[in-house]
Amino acid sequence: MTYQQTQMTFLKVNGLVLHYQHIRTRSNSQRGNRTFLFINSLGTDFRIWTDVVDILTEFGDIVLFDKRGHGLSSTAPSQSTLDDFADDAEALLNHLSISKCIAIGLSVGGMIAQILACRRPSKFEKLILCDTCHKIGNVQIWNDRIKAVKGHGFSSISGSVMQRWFSESFHKTNPETVAGYRNMLERTSKSGYIQTCEAIRDANLAEVARQIKVATLCVVGSEDKSTTPDDVKSLVELIRGAKFQVIEGSAHIPCVDNPYKLSRAIIDFINDKL
Repeated sequence: MTYQQTQMTFLKVNGLVLHYQHIRTRSNSQRGNRTFLFINSLGTDFRIWTDVVDILTEFGDIVLFDKRGHGLSSTAPSQSTLDDFADDAEALLNHLSISKCIAIGLSVGGMIAQILACRRPSKFEKLILCDTCHKIGNVQIWNDRIKAVKGHGFSSISGSVMQRWFSESFHKTNPETVAGYRNMLERTSKSGYIQTCEAIRDANLAEVARQIKVATLCVVGSEDKSTTPDDVKSLVELIRGAKFQVIEGSAHIPCVDNPYKLSRAIIDFINDKL
């Protein structure tokens, strides 16, 4: 599939500069103007979706963005809530005049996607929630993470974070990739990262999940220790009619360590084969 490459694009939304990319594919006019919106995880930018995007461009247009405090997007001057993150995504969709899309969110990106689908069900054709939950971690876990980053920087946590992001086998077979993603984490805005940790810590989306009426697929890596398969099952139980699929051999970021299996699950779901 060939598609239109775009240069780095920036938009002022909610007082912040948002970095995004809108990829228009040649096939979209024949596929009902389908658009995929990708929302990335804590400590990453939209490059985590590269291999999945290469596959899904056959099926529609692509919208990628760095959420506030990450990548090339601005960091808020004060604390942000998950609703603020959702406001940014909604503003981007409105700017691009996208009336309907398929949202794909990873980890905190999946929490943001839950809020969007609950708020604007008519705007979302389907919802794919990857390695996420209605509540991730607990207050102590997040406070400890925040304290470590504030006091000792990312190097104090990046090793343990990589152990959660990628499976043991992936570490052995792809050490250069792991090193690259460690660099991505360590180059994230410290204040942006901490604000996102605080937003996750303070959020419980159980009631939001119960109100979701959009067709939903929840996927999780079998080796995920951040949002375990049991955690994701608890989210599935809250969302009416949600489907559940395990990506065998993946940890917390299947779009990197198993993009083909994840893409296959997404394609089957959007084509009503799951």
